[in-house]
Amino acid sequence: MKILVLNGSPKREKSDTLHLTNAFLTGMKDFAEQEVHILHVIDRHIEPCMGCFSCKRGGGKCIHGDDMRKILEEILSSDLLIFSFPLYCYGMPAPLKNLLDRTMPLSTLAMERVDGRYEHTAQADFSHLRYVMISGCGFPDGENNFRAMCLQFQMMFPNNTTMLTVPEAPMFNAPEAEPVTKPFLELVRQAGREYAETREISKETMQKLSVPMIPEEQYAAICNQTQ
Repeated sequence: MKILVLNGSPKREKSDTLHLTNAFLTGMKDFAEQEVHILHVIDRHIEPCMGCFSCKRGGGKCIHGDDMRKILEEILSSDLLIFSFPLYCYGMPAPLKNLLDRTMPLSTLAMERVDGRYEHTAQADFSHLRYVMISGCGFPDGENNFRAMCLQFQMMFPNNTTMLTVPEAPMFNAPEAEPVTKPFLELVRQAGREYAETREISKETMQKLSVPMIPEEQYAAICNQTQ
């Protein structure tokens, strides 16, 4: 499988969330060989979308001659897109959102009704793509903090979508937290194996991953002591 990881963290390899993504990829490789490219979005020259719709009227060609042209080619040649990012203001970091805004050339201005809502018709074939979102946040409460991001991701990619959201993510860069982070990362590795084999994560594994690594109150207290 050809996998493109879009790392939205400005910390690049030092991203808290990338620990989760790397564990997931290791699990996928446990099942079968994978071709993986990790793209650090912050390092690419991607101009903001101007909303001119030239790409939708001009056969998919954007007015900007930046790195996005090659990124779109790589997206279309991939089998799986993994969006790896920390939660910023209940959403994704600005560089990654900018990249997604610039996927406008993949569709036309024409609209069609699909599953009860209107979508722009495609002018590139991306029907083969599958999507995984892996996101971590610094808060202890994952269910409420990720609600808006999960809804947005589901709206953007209504088909072939898997979402893994993890609170307390700064612990993955804290060596003293290994007694709890290491077992959790093994669960994420298991999730990767399952996904590689079945294209989904089992309900049992997702249930285990929904349990905080340490109690919320304990995590908050530790964070407050370090301020």
